[in-house]
Amino acid sequence: MLFNSLFNAIDDWIRELLTEMVDSNLTTMFTDVNEKTGEIAAQVGQTPEGWSSSIYNMIQNLSESVIVPIAGLIITFVLCYELITMLTEKNNMHEIDTWMFFKYFFKMYVAVMIVSNTWTITMAVFDVGQSVVNSAAAVISGTTEVDITSMITQMDEAMESMATGELIVLAIETLIVSLCMKIMSIVITVILYGRMTEIYLYTSIAPIPFATMSNREWGQIGTNYLRGLFALAFQAFLMMVCVGIYAVLVSTITISDNMHSALFGVAAYTVLLCFTLMRTGSLSKSIFNAH
Repeated sequence: MLFNSLFNAIDDWIRELLTEMVDSNLTTMFTDVNEKTGEIAAQVGQTPEGWSSSIYNMIQNLSESVIVPIAGLIITFVLCYELITMLTEKNNMHEIDTWMFFKYFFKMYVAVMIVSNTWTITMAVFDVGQSVVNSAAAVISGTTEVDITSMITQMDEAMESMATGELIVLAIETLIVSLCMKIMSIVITVILYGRMTEIYLYTSIAPIPFATMSNREWGQIGTNYLRGLFALAFQAFLMMVCVGIYAVLVSTITISDNMHSALFGVAAYTVLLCFTLMRTGSLSKSIFNAH
């Protein structure tokens, strides 16, 4: 009788310890996931200036003080090449008319204006992207947050009927899944920060491709650059769609049916979110035919 009481006390202590371990793992896991998925909508909805004003000012200064002079040399070469081509293609200057010079000077004026206002144009593209994201956020319904309190309450109720061995298995599962979710949280952070870093790098060199847009042969450089710029801006919209899909999937998870499947379901949906977020960059570029 004494031994039975002792074993029951030890069993109750182990069960309590395992229950606390599972609750702790779940709280840590879902808190990390909720924070990172919540950051996605906030991060992608920001313009380069709003994301980090310090980096924005540095990139703007670099672009205007270092790259614009180089773009000035390039546009000079392009315009000279354009003038020579225009004159020689008219039967070696035998069919020259006054209108072609007006057209050339107008093209030269437009080319200089584009290079002079490159930074304004590039930031306007991201303002359009931000407007689209904000409109999408108003349409996409649902929350990406997993209800931690409700989830743990349901878990505790289900664990009361579990044997000690099954509790040990569940504790190990939550520990493994919690570790994987931490890794997924890091991956999401890398994706978000990587996109913004790519935007800053892409915009810093903008005057050079913009300087080629006035010429028919060289203009494909600037045209392709502009496609890539829109691809980066509208990548944020695709990310918002991924978040919306994730919110719908998470809302369908129920603990009462099977705790193990619910646990791995959340993990699977988070992995799916990471995978789709990584694919948004290449998908956006393919849509805009940017390469």
